[in-house]
Amino acid sequence: MISQVFSAYSEYKDSGIDWLGKIPTHWNIQKIKYNSYVKGRIGWQNLRSEEFTDEGAYLITGMHFKDGSVDWDSCYHITQERYEIAPEIQVKEHDVLMTKDGSIGKLAYIDYLPKEASLNSHLLVIRPLANKYHPKYLYYLLYSSVFKVYVLNTQTGTTFFGITQESVVNFPVILPSINEQKQIVTFLDRATTEIDQIIEQQKQLITLLEEERTTVISHAVTKGLDPSVPMKDSGIEWLGEIPKHWDVKKLKYIAYEPFQYGANEVAEFTDTSQPRFIRITDINDDGSLRDDTFKSLPEDIAKPFLLKHGDILFARSGATVGKTFMYRETLGIACYAGYLVRLRVNPIIVVPEFIYLFTSSLAYWSWLSSSFIQATIQNVSAEKYANLVVSVPPLEEQNIIIKYLNSETARIDEAIDNVRSQIEKLEEYRTVLISDTVTGKIDVRGFEQNV
Repeated sequence: MISQVFSAYSEYKDSGIDWLGKIPTHWNIQKIKYNSYVKGRIGWQNLRSEEFTDEGAYLITGMHFKDGSVDWDSCYHITQERYEIAPEIQVKEHDVLMTKDGSIGKLAYIDYLPKEASLNSHLLVIRPLANKYHPKYLYYLLYSSVFKVYVLNTQTGTTFFGITQESVVNFPVILPSINEQKQIVTFLDRATTEIDQIIEQQKQLITLLEEERTTVISHAVTKGLDPSVPMKDSGIEWLGEIPKHWDVKKLKYIAYEPFQYGANEVAEFTDTSQPRFIRITDINDDGSLRDDTFKSLPEDIAKPFLLKHGDILFARSGATVGKTFMYRETLGIACYAGYLVRLRVNPIIVVPEFIYLFTSSLAYWSWLSSSFIQATIQNVSAEKYANLVVSVPPLEEQNIIIKYLNSETARIDEAIDNVRSQIEKLEEYRTVLISDTVTGKIDVRGFEQNV
């Protein structure tokens, strides 16, 4: 990363804004409305989603913002006629785009415009008037913590927050000279690119660690821990060879009772004295439950769906189909929702945790991909899950494998957590560096690009 040490400016003045504080003496402040063109779509002009086309002008939404740019490949398309209806929001190169509700203040900078593009009703386009500032400088200023503080002070709404166009145009833009803005942009482009490259490397490391985790689990639950034992053909293509002394069984033959669907109830209660109502959206990737999504059901409604220690829940439809969760009694009294199905295994045949670990294996996901019922959404019924064939070692060996995998996955998970912590620190450093630069806390005018 950039190793130059930057000092503060020699002189500062009071900005006159409490949450901004002091700025360099030679910098000025001017509200966006005095130096910018700011427009948003006025309604949809009756534009409906069924009018989206496979080609034509792009229609950009906040969902299409990715890492400060627009992901053009994921954008919608509209007809030329629809594009021309709203000339005030036709996008140009070097425009700054901002979401004004939902994910408030999310930004994209148009450094490249492949063809004509327009905006949906939740976005604003901002561009300089008469070259009063460098557009990429404004992007960095709006990305900074200064604008985030401003948004928090001006956002509207109760359960659905937004920032009005009036609030945006009244944001006080901190303005060095154009030449200094260009120097700031050059520095931040270089610095953020270097930080982003390191972050990407760290994300790739997480991917490798997650692949290692899956490989370790997959091998243990299908091949065992002793490489010297004789093997046999399981008779199942996606399972392959297994130890000769292991069995293969369908889930319905190791179940203590038939698979059961969950409660088809609306999640509207938050009474912590009542059984927790577990939905697939409550389950984290590490198998824990989210605290911020707690919902409950009245005890009389929850009773037929109460979970017991070791019960395994399978997601049966949608984007999370195949995701699993094992209930532990330490989580408190709980029931489960209708888009989940429950497996309660026979403890004489299998240890529940062994089956839960099996659902993280490559064999399980290979079976799952061949089992989808293709309709409008992916779906795997209780009957399908009941016919899943799993490898079954002797009980004693299951416990040995569980103990081994708990140790190995804990080691890998700790490594993943450490890398994620480094990513968070890098992202925080990135924000601080941008904020300190665009507010004049550090002077980057002496930055040497080829250092």
